[in-house]
Amino acid sequence: MPVHRPEQMVALPLLEREPELAAAARAVDALCAAAPTGGVLVYRGAAGLGKTALLSEVRRLAAGRCAVWAARGGEGLTSVPFHVVRQLLQPALVVADARTGQSDQAGPADRDEHVAHGAAPGLLGERYEIVGPALGILPPGDQPADPQGVRDGLDALVERLAKVHGPLLLTVDDAQWADLETLAWLASFARSPGRALPVLVVVGYRTEEAVGEAEEHLRTLGAAARLLVTLRELTPDATAGLTRAALGEQADDPFCREVWAVTGGNAYETVELLAKVRDSALDPVGTNAGELRALGASARGTGLIARLEELGTATTRFAWAAAILGTDISLDLTVSLAGMSDEEAAECAERLRAARILVGTDPLEFVHPLIAGAVYRAIPAGVRAAMHGLAAWAVSRSGRGAAAAAPHLLEVHPDGDPELVEQLREAAAEHLAVGAPDAARRCLERALAEPPLSTVRGPLLYELGCATLLTSPATTVGHLRAALDTPHLDDALRVDVVFRLAQALTHNNQTGDAAHVVATEAARTADGPVRMRLQAAHFLWEGVQAIEEDGPDRSRRLARTAAPLTGRDNTERVLLMLRAFDGTARGESAEEVVQIGERALKDGALPPGVGWADPGWGFEPPALLGLSYAFADRLDRAESLFSEALRAFEISGWSGGHLAFAHALVGYVHRRRGRLADAEKYLRESLRLADRVGNGLPMNWDAVCMLIDTLLARGHVGEAEEAAERYAFAPPYSSTIVIPDAPSVRGRLLLALGRKDEAVAELEAAGQALLARGRHSVVMAPWAIDLARALADDDPRRAAQLAAYARDRAERFGTHTAIGVALCCTASLKEGPERVELLAQAVAHLEASPCAYERAVARVEYGIAAGFHAELSCGLELAESCGADGLAARARRAMDSHHAQR
Repeated sequence: MPVHRPEQMVALPLLEREPELAAAARAVDALCAAAPTGGVLVYRGAAGLGKTALLSEVRRLAAGRCAVWAARGGEGLTSVPFHVVRQLLQPALVVADARTGQSDQAGPADRDEHVAHGAAPGLLGERYEIVGPALGILPPGDQPADPQGVRDGLDALVERLAKVHGPLLLTVDDAQWADLETLAWLASFARSPGRALPVLVVVGYRTEEAVGEAEEHLRTLGAAARLLVTLRELTPDATAGLTRAALGEQADDPFCREVWAVTGGNAYETVELLAKVRDSALDPVGTNAGELRALGASARGTGLIARLEELGTATTRFAWAAAILGTDISLDLTVSLAGMSDEEAAECAERLRAARILVGTDPLEFVHPLIAGAVYRAIPAGVRAAMHGLAAWAVSRSGRGAAAAAPHLLEVHPDGDPELVEQLREAAAEHLAVGAPDAARRCLERALAEPPLSTVRGPLLYELGCATLLTSPATTVGHLRAALDTPHLDDALRVDVVFRLAQALTHNNQTGDAAHVVATEAARTADGPVRMRLQAAHFLWEGVQAIEEDGPDRSRRLARTAAPLTGRDNTERVLLMLRAFDGTARGESAEEVVQIGERALKDGALPPGVGWADPGWGFEPPALLGLSYAFADRLDRAESLFSEALRAFEISGWSGGHLAFAHALVGYVHRRRGRLADAEKYLRESLRLADRVGNGLPMNWDAVCMLIDTLLARGHVGEAEEAAERYAFAPPYSSTIVIPDAPSVRGRLLLALGRKDEAVAELEAAGQALLARGRHSVVMAPWAIDLARALADDDPRRAAQLAAYARDRAERFGTHTAIGVALCCTASLKEGPERVELLAQAVAHLEASPCAYERAVARVEYGIAAGFHAELSCGLELAESCGADGLAARARRAMDSHHAQR
């Protein structure tokens, strides 16, 4: 435990921390073993109990045995995104490179050059442009970064560093003041399942200072820790041991007891008091114990401030400037903020080092955060706000950028300053570009409080809505509605606000409101390109609603609007995509649906502006087009589109809902092809990604519905039931349509579970809702096929009507898959030769289908009905290749029965 002195440092033992040190030693040994294992250690407690000393000891234990990197939070820097991550990981990117001869002793400019062109690109690989801005090694880009994508990139970097450098020790002190972006990453890194990296994360934080989201993240870290320790004050015996270690064995018992009484067993205060006793040459005996309280008072609170003021006005001003700047204090900024010459600043810094208030040269640091906090709070409120304003100016002038100045701008009193509003907007844009929407939100909310000029208020509210879309759709709705009510809103921006508001409402499970907002805006807009764009958006949000008032009328309006379109601009292309999907849902000719879809493409591909990652229209239109191809048996086109989505979102660093949805789409193409095991893999990954974003969102519904459908095809009924229970796959359903139709899939699950009455009720309700909307696709929503089978014994007439309906709609749609599946349904209601003939027809159609699972079902059923061993064998082989375990088992039982009869 160090005692800071002007000329020397006295090392004192860490008393009453033996269990914690032993656990740390075991953790470091495990990290540095032949088969290294990592984990998390957390030390928490009140200020001054020795957390910093413990972390220093852990680093000492690991020194020379593994790579060690450290960082520390700062009270004034909690609003700087990824500040602690940069402290922690930037050194890893500038260590000595044997190939270039570059070392970590190079100057800052050389290190930046090395990072940008040397180690970092190789370590980050394809994630360089995604994570680089967050790490401060690349300038922010033009587009917002996905926070989850950045966190995933940091995970990949640490994994790569562990491969390059071997075991890693990462320590974070004063984590209660770490920025929320760093804490969110540490929490997600710590709880990631299946990650067995040789990385030991050691965190120390003050319990009384950890509040809000920081406390939640730190609680998550503690839950994942192999060691979670709450430190306590030193006992009188330990305090006596420290006293004698610092002052000598001549320190008598009364003097030692008074040291404990003055400090209350606080380790930091004990060390500081003992240093003052040494400096004052006070004899440590009971007769001098009465002087300890005065000495102790000078180390904290008003006593510390009085001691600072005794050093002079200039030195106090220099200390104030350092406290305003926080941690890792740049000397040039301190000089500028204090308003003094370099020579005067050097004298002030030396006096503060001698008084054990500051340490270091450039950068400077306070000896302890308790001192930094006391100095900061001693600055009069008005002076403090003014100094933050000067600090923001100094930081901006130094070229560090608006984001670096933002923590100071946030502390300036509102005063209607247009320039400050623009600085905060610029900082928010930088925050968004590094994947820190919460930091952007804080800047924009502060700008709104300034307040801004009336002409700026609308754009500012729009930017605020954009900043909160990923993290709080409900908050976004409020900001964007306010933006629409703002006078002087530019017409072009107004349309953007409406589009983003509709997106936010949909993400907030308010799809009907989204359609209403766009319709209202379209009604007040004159004819022209803008009105058509709004009409297209209205068709989009109307069409993806799970429930609508008059679906057939909307379909007719959409058909009339799209009929003359050739795809000459992106609005026309989006309308054609929507028309293709609507035709699919209505069960119109698949061939005509494909022709409409082709008009939406440019040279067979998605045109710029309506691509997967283009912000103008979102991912919904290309997703609906791809699904239209999938249901029309054009699986090659669908797979190409969905694989493109996966690549686009990965390249863009979108690791949240977008990437989850792309995995679901790719998984569903595999399901359609009959690659059931591959489908399950993609769909489970989709749910894993979606789980990190939130529960009950539209993306969760799609992924779990597709997964249950896939598991039922595999014959894994128990796993399907487990997925349904885990994700509450039951009414009330999402306000957005689910693919495939959710009630139809739930009805199929209930049938597989033997709950026939519930299944019949579910499927009847599904049919009524879909027919009311004019949706007749027996591929997207196979409710009639499953309901016919469920009613075969109890109500054969109704079952026959349903089968006939399914067959009619399948033939109108015209794909081999739809017709083959409908024929299998009809056959299941027949007996003898008629059944065999229908199944033979089904097999013939499905032989021309790209859907292998449905073909396997038809072959197995045909083999059983006709008693053809060869057909059964072929069906079994096909079922096994699909991963349809239940169907394969049925085929084997039939073959065994066939052999037994022979």
